[in-house]
Amino acid sequence: MSTTFATGPVRVRVPATSANLGPGFDALGLALALYDDVSAEVTSSGVTVSVAGEGAGELPLDDGHLVVRAMRAAFDTLGGQPSGLAVECVNRIPQARGLGSSSAAIVAGVLLARALVADGERRLDTDGVLRLAAQIEGHPDNVAPCLLGGFTVAWTEPSGARAVSLPVAATVRPTVLVPAERGLTASARAALPAEVPHADAALNTGRAALLVHALTAQPALLLPATVDRLHQDYRAASMPSTAKLVGALREAGVAAVVSGAGPTVLALSDLPEGFDAGTDWQILRLPVDVPGAQVEQGRLGHAERDPVAAGRKS
Repeated sequence: MSTTFATGPVRVRVPATSANLGPGFDALGLALALYDDVSAEVTSSGVTVSVAGEGAGELPLDDGHLVVRAMRAAFDTLGGQPSGLAVECVNRIPQARGLGSSSAAIVAGVLLARALVADGERRLDTDGVLRLAAQIEGHPDNVAPCLLGGFTVAWTEPSGARAVSLPVAATVRPTVLVPAERGLTASARAALPAEVPHADAALNTGRAALLVHALTAQPALLLPATVDRLHQDYRAASMPSTAKLVGALREAGVAAVVSGAGPTVLALSDLPEGFDAGTDWQILRLPVDVPGAQVEQGRLGHAERDPVAAGRKS
């Protein structure tokens, strides 16, 4: 099929995400109000990429950039590659910290490519975007909330990834504690055993089901609902500061978990008054993002170009 490309730039805002949420390993995720802004347009030739904020001076500025790689994959699905691309990224989501920076780049790339094809939404609907993004990422737990917003439950069928987004109770007030150190998802996954005790699997099944109810209807149950036996204990040795902080918060009555593969800690409420996490942690109070990824026409505006404009610090 022939492909007609849209003229002019498009832009997308994609939220940070926290996956697993304790017992919901590779299935549950939450969108958070901290955003990367990315714009792109078709050019006559070549690929140019600019990066401001997180990852500036580190990320590739050519076809190796993850946004461009995702765009290329989407263009293949949509019927053809453009002659050239210009991409501008303003990143606020910490890189390699367990807040979905790679999923944000992938979702941004797929949505930008779709928006740059004249009939892109007809050729690739939202379900198709989710399937493609999860295929690129390898699992859907972060790409689902990034795309759909809110609290998501994701799963994979033979046809690919699927997900539903559920509203979060208004009294849920996420806080993330971000360390300076970075983590790698591949290393974190390597720490997991090939098999787990049946009792641990059964416990996680019950707590994950309870977590759906706690997040959407009864936040008072969040502490017992976030108990996990599948992944956090196995990863503790590789990020002892994270494990120690999660333990301290839970002892203080806070439903705290490792965010994704870590090392960021997610607390599903405000921190207790006077709680001291230490100087090694940046604390961000982030509301739940409801709409998910948002696409608009035009280049990034002045507000989007500010790499520290989105998100709340304490």
